[in-house]
Formats: sequence, C-alpha cells, structure tokens
Amino acid sequence: MDDRMLRRRVYGADHEDPDPGPRPGRSYGELVGGPLDGLLLDITGWSVHRLAEEAGLPTEIGRYGAGGRAHYRRRSGDPGHWDWTGDSR
Repeated sequence: MDDRMLRRRVYGADHEDPDPGPRPGRSYGELVGGPLDGLLLDITGWSVHRLAEEAGLPTEIGRYGAGGRAHYRRRSGDPGHWDWTGDSR
C-alpha cells in the first residue's frame, strides 16, 4: 500500500475509530463518484463472481437518505477503482 492509501478511510469504519484506514494484508478498491467518493471498499476474500457484480452499499448520505444504497461497479481495465452507478432505496 502506498502512503496515499494509508491516509484514506475504509467504508464502514466506525466514525469514532482512531484508525479508520486500511489494514495490512487486506485488499481494497477505491470508490469513485457518488456519495462515497474517495472511500476504500474492503474486498478481501471476495470471489471472482462477487467482484464482477455491482456492490449496493448502505449509506445515509445518498439520494434516498437513511435506508438508501449507493451502487458501485468495478471499473473494467482498472480493477482498483469502483465507479458509482447510482443510488436506490
């Protein structure tokens, strides 16, 4: 992991966690666009099939507020980035 990634927050980390960044030995993808832009998604242990699917991530800061989901899909040709595809309820 490079220094820029070490300073990033991982999606789902507790806001009161004194170290909400990535952990050694884990795999991450960067979320690009939408309400979760810039966060890291922990994809450690995900199967090839799961990595090919769209990830619907619960969030309160998307278009639909509490109970909504922000959807991200792994970027073709650049698997380290996950692009926002929209929000849903």
